[in-house]
Amino acid sequence: MTPIIAVFAGGTSAENEVSAGSGAACAVFLARSFTTRLFPVIADAIPDGFDPARHVVFSTLHGTFGEDGGMQRLLDAAGAAYAGCDAVSSALTMDKELTKRTVSARGIRVAEGFTFDAASKPEPAEIVKRLGRNVVLKPNNEGSSVGLRIVGDHAGLSAALTSISGGRWIVEKRIEGTEVSVGIIGGNAVGIVQITPKSGVFDYKSKYTKGASEYVAPAPLEIPLDARLRSAAETAFSACGCRDFARVDFMISPDGEPFLLEINTLPGMKETSLLPMCARCAGLDFTALVREMVSPAVERFRMSRGSRRP
Repeated sequence: MTPIIAVFAGGTSAENEVSAGSGAACAVFLARSFTTRLFPVIADAIPDGFDPARHVVFSTLHGTFGEDGGMQRLLDAAGAAYAGCDAVSSALTMDKELTKRTVSARGIRVAEGFTFDAASKPEPAEIVKRLGRNVVLKPNNEGSSVGLRIVGDHAGLSAALTSISGGRWIVEKRIEGTEVSVGIIGGNAVGIVQITPKSGVFDYKSKYTKGASEYVAPAPLEIPLDARLRSAAETAFSACGCRDFARVDFMISPDGEPFLLEINTLPGMKETSLLPMCARCAGLDFTALVREMVSPAVERFRMSRGSRRP
């Protein structure tokens, strides 16, 4: 039985608009290879009309509920096949602190830092003593750089802490250098993109404002560093139990040391997004990319129903 690809888009997180754009683009290109239906998601629930006996999910839900294991747990309970990471690895990679601990245990360098709850914020002097004045503040469980704050002095740090009203946060020593993104398909690195935000910070505005950042694909890296980044991305992907695809972001320090920033298990998926840029480095256009991304889930669907036949 050949399933219908159900593209989930929208969602209830702060990244709803980004997700809607990703879903619309993917639905168009998936339809070149499969019967496809776009499902707008408007609540923290499986959308009406979805049938696990007929549909395979290709989710483009970003942020909370979509990328943190929430939707994946519902799909698992429904016996549905879906592309991308399972509920456990989705929850792990959405937690920046847990991701850092997991990958650092495998020898991958991460920025020095610590987490705190908004109800018990550290004093600016404590942060400065432990990490210096030049730090990054961000929510521990958000994507797309939502809530990202870069501060470089005591006054800025005090203001940033004062603006935090809820949730769990992570503060890190800022690693200045060159930012890159490594695309992973089927556990293998397919390409590396170099990112240069014109503002100097690759925040939400720099990511989603046309012309706000410059990209070079493939990244102009020396062969040893290119190989090192690919290996580190694949190791991080494996260490966190990821499957099918992801995007792994790094900052390369001025002395050439890669530091992992985060793993994006459901990255932006417009034609101009970072994962498609990485894939083009390996000769995969957008149609081929989304077909490769969903194919393992289609195979899991067929295997669960006792047939490998198209």
